[in-house]
Amino acid sequence: MPRDLSDVPAAVLPAAVLFDMDGTLVDTEPYWMRAEREIVARHGATWTHDDALAAVGQALPRTGAMLRDAGVPLEPAEIVAWLVDRVNEQLRERVPWRPGVPELLADLRAAGVPCAIVTMSYRSQAEVVADGAPDDTFAYLVTGDEVEHGKPDPEPYLTGARLLGVRPQDCVAIEDSGPGITSALASGARTLGVPAEVPVPARPGLSRAASLKQVDLDVLRTIAAGEVVDLLGD
Repeated sequence: MPRDLSDVPAAVLPAAVLFDMDGTLVDTEPYWMRAEREIVARHGATWTHDDALAAVGQALPRTGAMLRDAGVPLEPAEIVAWLVDRVNEQLRERVPWRPGVPELLADLRAAGVPCAIVTMSYRSQAEVVADGAPDDTFAYLVTGDEVEHGKPDPEPYLTGARLLGVRPQDCVAIEDSGPGITSALASGARTLGVPAEVPVPARPGLSRAASLKQVDLDVLRTIAAGEVVDLLGD
C-alpha cells in the first residue's frame, strides 16, 4: 500500500526516476551469473567469480566478447542470444524484486512521478520485468539492443530523459554498478548508487544507500534538489 504522500510537495519531486534493472530493480545478477557458468561449462571454458563480477553492468556485446575470450567458441552475438534466452527462462518463473522496490514504485505511481527502465539487458527481458509490475508503472523502456552506445556512455540515460520529455538534471537515476553509475552521472542526472553484487565506492556528486528500503520520496526529493545523500554508512 502506498505511504501517505500528502506532505510531499509535488513541485520538488524529481521530474522522473530512471531505474537500472539488473541488480537495482530486480535481483537478476545471480540469473546472469548462473547462465554464464552454464555456457562456460558446456564448452569447457574457464570463467571465475571475478570474471562474473567484471561483467556486471557491462553492455551485453562486451559480456559476450569476454566469454568468447574466456574460451567459449562462439561469436559474441551467439553467446548473448543464449544468455538472454536462459535468463528469460528464469525470469518467467519468478521476477525477483529487490528489497524496497515494490513500495518505492507504488509511492512514485501515487505521486504521479513517471518512471523508466534504463538497462543494458535486451527489450525481451525488460518487458518480462515490466510486465511483472502493476500496469503503467514504467512509461518507457530503454534497452541495450536499442542504443548505439551502451553504459558507461551517457546515451542510455539521455535517451530515457528525452523519451520522458524532461531534462536529465531534473531526474534521479538509480544504479548498482560502476558502468551504470558512470553513465548516469555523465548524463547529468542526479544519481543514487545502491550496491548489489559489487560495492559502490563514493564519488563526487553520487548519493548512496545500502538498500532501496532506505529510500522514500523525501530522500528522492533531497537528491533531486542537488544534495548528496549518503546512507551507506561505510
